[in-house]
Amino acid sequence: MRLRTSSAIASVAALTLLTGCGAADMTKQASPFANAQGARTVTLSVQSWVGAQANVAVAQYLLEHELGYRVDTVQVDEVPAWDALSQGRVDAILEDWGHPEQEQRYVEDKGTITAGGDLGVTGHIGWFVPTYFAEQHPDVTDWKNLNKYADLLRTAESGGKGQLMDGSPSYVTNDKALVKNLNLDYQVVFAGSEAAQITQMKQFAKEKKPFLSYWYTPQWLTEQVPMTEVKLPPYKEGCDADPEKVACAYPVTPLQKYLNTDFAENAGTAAEFLKKFKWTTKDQNQVSLLIAEQKLRPEEAAKKWVDSHESVWKEWLS
Repeated sequence: MRLRTSSAIASVAALTLLTGCGAADMTKQASPFANAQGARTVTLSVQSWVGAQANVAVAQYLLEHELGYRVDTVQVDEVPAWDALSQGRVDAILEDWGHPEQEQRYVEDKGTITAGGDLGVTGHIGWFVPTYFAEQHPDVTDWKNLNKYADLLRTAESGGKGQLMDGSPSYVTNDKALVKNLNLDYQVVFAGSEAAQITQMKQFAKEKKPFLSYWYTPQWLTEQVPMTEVKLPPYKEGCDADPEKVACAYPVTPLQKYLNTDFAENAGTAAEFLKKFKWTTKDQNQVSLLIAEQKLRPEEAAKKWVDSHESVWKEWLS
């Protein structure tokens, strides 16, 4: 989904309706509110996956209703978001999955971006099978046995090999290299987006069909379709340094927030609030489910969570 820095993660058009004030492509234009001199405005970058949208929805709701700010949200690919943040075209990124090259360039070298602290959620990418399939075939959870099940996991799109389902072709993924370097009889097949991938997995699950998929936690779908991770060769620091030679699992990543440095130093209450914004995977999934499954507008989902979690968010305002 979104870990290494070799390529950007695409915004998913099918989910743009989930952003707060109407998504804009930040690769083409700046927010009309960014750098508005003297105005109490905040511009938040929102990524295309629902968990990131849940963060922004709650932050936006509290900034507007408790702190009196005007908030703009803009949808932008994950790596270009760092450029926009450095330039002051957005004020904050609330869920980053680890981009060491951008951190070095903008935080350490240029100082135009400031670390905003932990989000409180830990992310992990991996390969998953539905738990009903893992219970039937327990050894499928070891990558060394995947070739044994290639025929069962074959689809019309996988060209006679087993299918490894990925999301968008522009998600940051090591999967093609992993398949090659681990000598697996599989073909990476892209669903096209997170939304399309979810649709496919839900259909497979409805029919109790097996599937192998690139997936990540936290993610609300696992509440409805329980999944079991396939153990890849253990991750070790630097094992994914060369994109062509990757033969190890994805790391576990504490998700981080980042602020534009000028905003962090001069935005007062808004900047302090975003630095203190920290919640749990359970919190994020609650809001994500309201947006993705109950089809609430992000503001409605945020209000519902805010109304029942005052003791949590009050600490962010203190």
